[in-house]
Amino acid sequence: MLAKVQSAHLLGIEPYAIEIEVDIAQRGLPHFNIVGLPDTAVKESRDRIKAAFKNTGFPFPIKQITVNLAPADIKKEGSSFDLPIAIGILSAEGHIPKEALKDFLIVGELSLEGKLRAIKGTLCIASKLKDFGIKKLIIPKENAQEAAIIEDLEVYPLDDLAQVVEFLRSERIIKPFKTELKIDCNSVIYEDLAEVKGQFQAKRALEISAAGGHNILFIGPPGSGKSMLAKRLPGILPPMTIDEAIETTKIHSVAGLISEGKGLVTMRPFRSPHHSSSDIALIGGGQIPKPGEVSLAHNGVLFLDELSEFKRNVLEVLRQPLEDGFVTVARSYATVQFPARFLLVGAMNPCPCGHYGDNLKPCTCTPQMIIRYRSKVSGPLLDRIDIHIEVPRVNYQELKDDTPSESSNSVRERVIKTRQIQLKRFKDEGIYCNAHMKTKHLRKFCKIDEDCHSLLQSAMEKLGLSARAHSKIIKVARTIADLDGSENIKASHIAEAIHYRSFERLSF
Repeated sequence: MLAKVQSAHLLGIEPYAIEIEVDIAQRGLPHFNIVGLPDTAVKESRDRIKAAFKNTGFPFPIKQITVNLAPADIKKEGSSFDLPIAIGILSAEGHIPKEALKDFLIVGELSLEGKLRAIKGTLCIASKLKDFGIKKLIIPKENAQEAAIIEDLEVYPLDDLAQVVEFLRSERIIKPFKTELKIDCNSVIYEDLAEVKGQFQAKRALEISAAGGHNILFIGPPGSGKSMLAKRLPGILPPMTIDEAIETTKIHSVAGLISEGKGLVTMRPFRSPHHSSSDIALIGGGQIPKPGEVSLAHNGVLFLDELSEFKRNVLEVLRQPLEDGFVTVARSYATVQFPARFLLVGAMNPCPCGHYGDNLKPCTCTPQMIIRYRSKVSGPLLDRIDIHIEVPRVNYQELKDDTPSESSNSVRERVIKTRQIQLKRFKDEGIYCNAHMKTKHLRKFCKIDEDCHSLLQSAMEKLGLSARAHSKIIKVARTIADLDGSENIKASHIAEAIHYRSFERLSF
């Protein structure tokens, strides 16, 4: 007897339709064989399925069982094929009508007692079901909130193998699971910028960064508040749109970071990998490509504390995602692309001891030590960071001052207003903020007068700025002008933007 079950396989965050063919022969020695390039986890499903049958009360056929995962030229991995293979065996044995399987796509892992366990990437699979010509999905109950995000899709979350069989036999009536697709901004809690004492210039730079989507680097002695500032950046960014939330949730779902019973990721991600992280951990990859920190920070913030302590080869892999907004991971059998449009925040000390330029603590480093330390962050990477801002030590008078500082909410209102200006400006351009402008956009939206040109020329000659740094200055100036409500970029906006480029390689 032959039975066919529709399932899906993920390659990166892209799902592919998989047809599971189960053939049970009446003659020959008993065996249970899975073909179609299965990995170890798929092969081990044989033992899980046998135990699940026994503990659920279904007789396991002692016959020749051949399972084919088609198409056979795509490598299959993971435990999500347990349930569809089990259903295919039961259908081939006549326990489930074959006609009942035509309208469903089935995924799920089986426990030894026959319970359904959550799988990774449910939202990615659900989002592509229409392309597969299927509108009904059977999944583990823990994945219900995530899959039901997709509209016009019938999601049937079930607890165990017995329930699935009863449902497919029409012995159990289960209504499709529904959830409300919305983002409640009031339920998202971020750390407040008002908690940061002093550092008014750094707060201004942080606001500009959020308003235009600009990457930012904080340089200052230990304890000056660099990490505090970085952690409060998500709280002044605009709320996530539905599309952004779905994009982010897909990546987190593939990585297995969606909590049980949770649906959309509504908080902008804040990822802070340790400086001992490898390049694969940061950029993604592995034998079976998985998203790295840059992709997990998509639509959010990637914070690299102690930037100069990261290995140089690790930092250099950031170049492509900073420019392109995605990561391409090539392996021998497949090339996978992960989205990686994040806002980079770096923090570093000015020297190995951390006190270069400090008025209270003298620096104990030699000039050669300082140059060697700062050169760990390459010029090409610095070029891709729009704003460099010094964060000096906070004095006691600022620490004891109890005057209420400006809250994240009030700063966020200005940021949202500025982003709306940019959305209107770029409505036909396919970009969403000033930091993403290309050369053609600079010519169209960032025209400057002779005074601005004179300032830029002087800055490029004195600081040795590159052409990319020149573009970054204009982009930041465009954001400053937007914050000021100015249609044109003025010399004062250019001057402030130049101030944020003072920490260049030639100043080391």
